[in-house]
Amino acid sequence: MEIEFLKINGFGHFPYIIETKGFFSGLKVRPGRFGTLFFQIPVHLITMKIMNSENLSSTFKIGGEFEVNRLGYGGMQLTGYGVWGDAPDREKAKKVLRTAVESGLNFIDTADSYGPHTNEVLIAEALHPYKEGLVIATKGGLERTGPNQWPVNGHPDHIREAIEGSLKRLKLDVIDLWQLHRFDPKVPVEETLGPVAEAVKAGKIKHVGLSEVGIEQIKQAEKVIPIVSVQNLYNLGDRHWEEVLDYTTERNMAFIPWFPLASGPDKMKEKIQEIAQKHDATTAQIALAWLLKRAPNILLIPGTSSVEHLLENLKASEIELTDEEFQTLSAS
Repeated sequence: MEIEFLKINGFGHFPYIIETKGFFSGLKVRPGRFGTLFFQIPVHLITMKIMNSENLSSTFKIGGEFEVNRLGYGGMQLTGYGVWGDAPDREKAKKVLRTAVESGLNFIDTADSYGPHTNEVLIAEALHPYKEGLVIATKGGLERTGPNQWPVNGHPDHIREAIEGSLKRLKLDVIDLWQLHRFDPKVPVEETLGPVAEAVKAGKIKHVGLSEVGIEQIKQAEKVIPIVSVQNLYNLGDRHWEEVLDYTTERNMAFIPWFPLASGPDKMKEKIQEIAQKHDATTAQIALAWLLKRAPNILLIPGTSSVEHLLENLKASEIELTDEEFQTLSAS
């Protein structure tokens, strides 16, 4: 039996069992599907799981290059009220990030506007030097004037400053995926993306994505620079961007739904709860499982400020909805 120790959520050092048979020091160890191990630790009255990085609901190659697990993590909730200011408990926030990576997640999404700036700084403090294979995606193109205030700024000077700031705060020489947070109606996108194309040419950005865009906007941006991902609002209850999802699937572009945990309107509650009970799951886990089955290019970035909720979200990767269950939810 080989073990190494890691600290999670301040409870002390728990064994991450690499290979085991039977029991270890009073811990009940049960191999799960896809190589998952479940640890039940009665003394702390919690259940946690550590997942194999190879088994988080399959993988997707961003830009045909960076292979990431389709279940990732979104850092927006590790900020203050209204996504303004630093996380109230920075040490707890760092533990969430470290647990995410230790659990096998290798795709983290952030933005310069989260805080602003504090989220990128926090990620670097928690995870730098970064684990090999970890992809950190960030965004630029918004300003912050207060809690829940997000004015758009697509001026080239602002975009150039955003890119340089993200590189510095994340302690990166190159950003694997930089995303334009919003199109600015006051600035032609050709001008907005000018500094982005320059950064790609200079080796400061590897791949470029967009957020909250339609098909025509994607085509417009692609006249300036190749686009490898789209991050739009999309979940079980809000499928406004269905055509965009299908478009990205056909073109093998990553589709990154934000607000993925939403489980739909009240009229869907009975159906989703019935399916959740069959899988011994929560409705949020079923919502994530539905997204993973919806299209192979979907990358999920559910966010949380709690290690417990993080580990709960991970369980969605083990839920295999039947075709009938998927159709039932899709038709709702």
